[in-house]
Amino acid sequence: MLDLDRLPLSRKQLLSIGQATARINLWHGSVRSGKTIASLLAFVIAVATAGPSGLIIIVGRSLQTIERNVLEPLQDRSLFGPLARHVVHTRGATTATILGRTVHLIGAADARAEGRLRGLTAQLAYVDEATLLPEAMWTQLLARLSVPGARLFATTNPDGPRHWLKTGYLDRAAELNLHEWHFKLADNPSLSPEYVAALAAEYVGLWRRRMIDGAWVVAEGAIYDQWDEDRHVVDSLPQMRRYWTGIDYGTTNAFSAVLLGLGVDGRLYACSEYRHDSRATHRQLTDAQYSEALRRWLAGYRPPGTPDNGPKGVEPEWTFIDPSAASFSTQVWADGHSNPARASNSVGDGIRSVASLLAADRLLVHASCAGLLSEIPGYSWDPKATARGEDAPLKINDHSCDALRYVIHSTAHEWRHLLTAPPPKEATP
Repeated sequence: MLDLDRLPLSRKQLLSIGQATARINLWHGSVRSGKTIASLLAFVIAVATAGPSGLIIIVGRSLQTIERNVLEPLQDRSLFGPLARHVVHTRGATTATILGRTVHLIGAADARAEGRLRGLTAQLAYVDEATLLPEAMWTQLLARLSVPGARLFATTNPDGPRHWLKTGYLDRAAELNLHEWHFKLADNPSLSPEYVAALAAEYVGLWRRRMIDGAWVVAEGAIYDQWDEDRHVVDSLPQMRRYWTGIDYGTTNAFSAVLLGLGVDGRLYACSEYRHDSRATHRQLTDAQYSEALRRWLAGYRPPGTPDNGPKGVEPEWTFIDPSAASFSTQVWADGHSNPARASNSVGDGIRSVASLLAADRLLVHASCAGLLSEIPGYSWDPKATARGEDAPLKINDHSCDALRYVIHSTAHEWRHLLTAPPPKEATP
């Protein structure tokens, strides 16, 4: 049913599958390095040979990530051949059937999820994206694996060197019943050079060292260490094909809105910024006043290429709003602003999106965006969060950076192709 000879597996993948006999078996390393396929194969072989006692569990960040990262690959016939017919799951259901065995699917979005494991007795468990799980969930899962010969299979990308999975397990592998394998891109024989180059363009700085090199490295210093005012700040703009707006809401803190444009030269531009700092002006604005201020700001913007006596005003395709600003979102919707939507607030992924564009010289900032230009150089990782094994920016002078992150990451599907496109032409006013 499962013919390993037909799969283009590397020597490291084959060795890891054969050696996955410890109580804890952990595959870690760069993205698309082959670790997930190897871990899934080892898990399926364990399911096929498992005895009848004890539950089989798959744990992930959410049910949706389990479906995407575990079940969909197992159902891919190009990867698993005839085995794929024996992986049955109805989307949204909390159980699946693999080789005739019922498998329980458990999302672990926060520490409270570990309560779902209490009282269970398990013989096999598979963990997807282990570093994203709360430590309490991992600890409880290991406690539930109480059947003789029980095994845990887990895969993850690297995080910081002080992450609990690194310090509590990987660094203590010699003391524990744990086998681990570190994978790099070179360990996946199926990737084309073009695809590897595309991945390398998407990951820069901290993320390149983790996701491409597979290193457990600390977040330190400036977040946008690619930033160079000589390279990234412009006094004139080309004509724009499209516009979007990102908004970071604040009352006592600064309120910032960034107008993002896609230029005809294939670059993204922070074209203009509206910012109100109540601490500096000693005047707080209401939601309705902010909404009206945004309308005046956009109506007064003169698009590049418009004659001095030509019409002003721009209407963004979408308005991406700080997801915590529920009342302001309601106000903006009632006032008829362009397609208001909750911004994507995945902080790490959003920062990576901005960083990748800066590194590729695909994101430039107009000199009029004073708030953004003042914040970017000092936008830094929080050393206290780093000491806890977490990646988080300092929540100081970050409002325009947040607005930029919102609009950049919320439109990633529109510009991702730019990272591997031919070098853009020089911008012309």
